[in-house]
Amino acid sequence: MEQQSPDLDGVGVRHRATIAEIARAADVSRQTVSNVLNAPHRVREETRRRVEQVIADTGYRPLKSAQSLRTRRSNLLAVGFQSPGAEPSPVLDVFLHALSTSAQTLGYQILLLTAGSDGAEIQAYTEAVVDYAVDGIVLTGTHTHDERIDWLRRQRLPFVTFGRPWGALGGHSWVDVDGAAGTRAATEHLARAGHTRIAFLGWPAGSGSGDDRLQGWKQACGRAGLPTRGLLRRSANTIEDGRKTCAAVLDQPRPPTAIVCVSDALAVGAWLEMRDRGLVPGRDVALIGFDDSTTASVIGLSSVAQPLPAVADACLDALRGQLGSEGPSSGRWRQVLLQPELVLRESG
Repeated sequence: MEQQSPDLDGVGVRHRATIAEIARAADVSRQTVSNVLNAPHRVREETRRRVEQVIADTGYRPLKSAQSLRTRRSNLLAVGFQSPGAEPSPVLDVFLHALSTSAQTLGYQILLLTAGSDGAEIQAYTEAVVDYAVDGIVLTGTHTHDERIDWLRRQRLPFVTFGRPWGALGGHSWVDVDGAAGTRAATEHLARAGHTRIAFLGWPAGSGSGDDRLQGWKQACGRAGLPTRGLLRRSANTIEDGRKTCAAVLDQPRPPTAIVCVSDALAVGAWLEMRDRGLVPGRDVALIGFDDSTTASVIGLSSVAQPLPAVADACLDALRGQLGSEGPSSGRWRQVLLQPELVLRESG
């Protein structure tokens, strides 16, 4: 229910106050009210304060449609993501929530676009630009040979990616989390605790973020003089695959005393496999995941946390740096690499 506006014409009214009514109540012209809203530096301080007081008293809010016509902006941002597989994506859920919250405080709304492939996502972007005149695009889940990035660059659309380009040609704005730093910190922690055989459960080769996290494990093992041969297992990102790959490394003649995982999904599978074998994660075999999901905190799984609210804010900053121009250019590219945090719990 709308609040009743103050009596602007001598009679209480139940409708949205207009600029004309604000002007009449403040004894100024409609142009002056418009200037107070859009260019307050043009208005004398005494007049500005009087108009602002009337605006506050009436609860006036400018019509978005009128603003869009004036600024040629829809204040709408499209966020594209491809539907996850069998396991939910806690990272995507938290990121989208943070992005929506921050965007709203800046006056933007989010249009979510789901697709099953790069081609389908490109088609969704095309429709969003034509049908909704979106101001910018946030792309998630970057990968090698990413057709979406190349298409967006050719269209000269303002966009930013959550994820590095992983070999895509040319430059653009991106925000990412240093996955190698996260797994390196996890592996170094385990090495300091005395573990000399640390396994890594990763994703199939060719995954940009997966390969990045793998490098962190390799670097830490190399610096500590620890072996890696026979201690790497790759699989899809499901809990069941985590069980299988964990079983494979534990069944070796010389099993590891610690395991670092590329994701919490694999780590939860490893945790379940250990419990089925009568092993206690953290006491018998140390275990560290990646993403710091809600499940990790519930079961006591150590994990690497991504600063997702900071990622969302950096994505919005990168987009706002492009808006107002005729398109992206190298002078406005923002490339931000944020640091994750190792969260230690009972398992590691």
